[in-house]
Amino acid sequence: MSLNSQSLGQTLVVRPNSGLSGDMLVTGLAQMAALSQDDLNGLLVKLNLGHLINRVRLVRRSLNSILGYGLELELPLEREHRHLAQIREFFAAADLTPKAMELALGAFQLLAEAEGSVHGQDPEEVHFHEVGALDSLIDMGLAAMIFDLISPDLFVCGPLPLCDGVINAAHGLLPSPAPAVAYLLKGVAVRGLDSQGETVTPTALSLLKTFGAVFGAWPEVVVRREALVYGSRTLPGVPNGALFVLGDRSTNEKDS
Repeated sequence: MSLNSQSLGQTLVVRPNSGLSGDMLVTGLAQMAALSQDDLNGLLVKLNLGHLINRVRLVRRSLNSILGYGLELELPLEREHRHLAQIREFFAAADLTPKAMELALGAFQLLAEAEGSVHGQDPEEVHFHEVGALDSLIDMGLAAMIFDLISPDLFVCGPLPLCDGVINAAHGLLPSPAPAVAYLLKGVAVRGLDSQGETVTPTALSLLKTFGAVFGAWPEVVVRREALVYGSRTLPGVPNGALFVLGDRSTNEKDS
């Protein structure tokens, strides 16, 4: 893997134009770390998911003739939904660094607290549906591992775009933003988006908060790497995708 995780003064920036999901975070972080498909396969092996080598792929996507990146998953059909204890067991069996383990489990703990608050349950009793499925375990695990590899000194995310609408979830039809997302929005800068439906997933928001994102305007940064990332869903009438930038903090900001 080509990124030097010991670099000093690194700033990671995400500008979520149309929203953010777990797969978009994985894609953008992978681009910032300059990971190849072989690198990604190596991380899957560390998650004990070697059988998914080349079935979780970094791909090029185009929208309105503008090239970007995405994550393509070809996963076996799975109906299993997990509790927090089972998720801990999954990661305990993986080969993660202590920091990556802390990040992955921390994100799931946040989710369990959010879901528990919504359903009136103890976090340990929460029965994860979508966020306990294999694709969410992959998103959480890969995002935690790659973020740990980058280890930015500052992580800034733009205000999260939200809109009204309806979300079709395991518990039936939910308002947008979903109740678990609404719970996690405390302390987060948001803005309105002229669209309908889900723009920010619980997985993405729990990862952002666990990663220590600061929500606000662009910081002063000398850009070294950038990538436009698209999710699997396109919202009509709005600028789609999220811009990821990795760079060095400016001299003025270091000295302030």
